[in-house]
Amino acid sequence: MKTYAENMREWQELLASTDANAGELPELELQREFLRNLVNQALSLLTEQALHRANKQQTSRRLQTVMGKATVLVTSMRGVIRQHYGSRNDKLVEFGLQPFRGRPRLEEPPPPVERPGSQPEVETAKPEPSAKSAE
Repeated sequence: MKTYAENMREWQELLASTDANAGELPELELQREFLRNLVNQALSLLTEQALHRANKQQTSRRLQTVMGKATVLVTSMRGVIRQHYGSRNDKLVEFGLQPFRGRPRLEEPPPPVERPGSQPEVETAKPEPSAKSAE
């Protein structure tokens, strides 16, 4: 599949060739003018598309800036709301904030079950080699 640029180059070359040989190809006069109009429209649309692409990039940068400022402002507002109502107040839910409810208490794990006939493992310290035994 050809790109727009490849098609445009090909069509402009065809127009140039048919213009140079217009006397020999009078039957193509109508098609040549029609193609010239279409090529000019395509060039105009490609220029418009490039302008929109540039505007989109500029708009995206502006949107990113606005979103960053709004994020900072919202964070600040939420802090003020928490400070005003307190971090445990259920009123915070109205503002989309989660009230602090504390951590659930962890139950103590049950003691290890001893199996009959097994003895608990006891770590034994290994004696370190002394300098005297190396002699």
